[in-house]
Amino acid sequence: MTAVTTIGLDAVIEPDLRNGTGENPVWDADRRSWTWIDIPGRRIHRLDMSSGVRRDWTLPEPVGSLVLRPDGGAVVACQTGLFDADLPEAGGEAVLSRLADSPFPTEGMRFNDGRCDRQGRLWVSAMVMDIAKGDPSGAWYRYTRAEGLVETGLTGFVIPNGSAFSPDGRTLYASDTHRDVRMVWAWDYDPEAGTAGNRRPFVDMRAMVGRPDGAAVDTDGCYWICCLDEGCIKRFTPRGDLDRRIEVPMRKPTMCAFGGDGLRTMLVTSLSRGPADLAEDPHGGRVLMFDPGVQGLPEPRLTR
Repeated sequence: MTAVTTIGLDAVIEPDLRNGTGENPVWDADRRSWTWIDIPGRRIHRLDMSSGVRRDWTLPEPVGSLVLRPDGGAVVACQTGLFDADLPEAGGEAVLSRLADSPFPTEGMRFNDGRCDRQGRLWVSAMVMDIAKGDPSGAWYRYTRAEGLVETGLTGFVIPNGSAFSPDGRTLYASDTHRDVRMVWAWDYDPEAGTAGNRRPFVDMRAMVGRPDGAAVDTDGCYWICCLDEGCIKRFTPRGDLDRRIEVPMRKPTMCAFGGDGLRTMLVTSLSRGPADLAEDPHGGRVLMFDPGVQGLPEPRLTR
């Protein structure tokens, strides 16, 4: 039986803030802050939960994903490459240092979803920006400062998304958000080598309304996935069974993450492409924060 919870507008934080495509929330326990991005807005947002102050940084190009460094800075995956991003205390412009150029096989691509494995390696995806083409040139790459950016053999994606690792770090999950794919897969993951194999279907969402976007994993090993166009977040057990559904006020939630005290708070981003979207989805682009009733896992930083 699937438990259903409805989240109201009282969970909205910063009501005046609207993201174009809010994504990639990350909790920083050392600084008691949430960081997330706005892809088309070319911005990084950080909300300090102790003071309630939000700081924003601009980037020179669209940003697909972000992971934190141990010093509180970030590594950002943008259109033309991977960059170290130093974030001035007062906000303003992020200071970028190039780490790797884009390795894309065709024009019109950018980096998309990304996160670190439990050993501190970055896994980051790339996609063709014109999703109407349905071009499966998308792929996953791995980055460490020692190795640089390398191919992983995980190819054939239109909109690669939904990356997450099981609590023991031995299962990698990822999805394809495109309306004609709508699948989540699992791979066996070798934590020592940083390689993935034995790809298999985990959740087939083609019979569901929503499309799988960003994801998180809790301490029970359950996989939480934001469902674009369905206005909800679904939790699947390690066996791939749906056991929880959280309904949110926005039709297009994009990514969820655990944080806060005891990692028992969930923050959810969403998207809005402008007035046409807002007419049908008046809360699109907002950010929610609520208690999901379970505990999450710490988000690894780039340490390799």
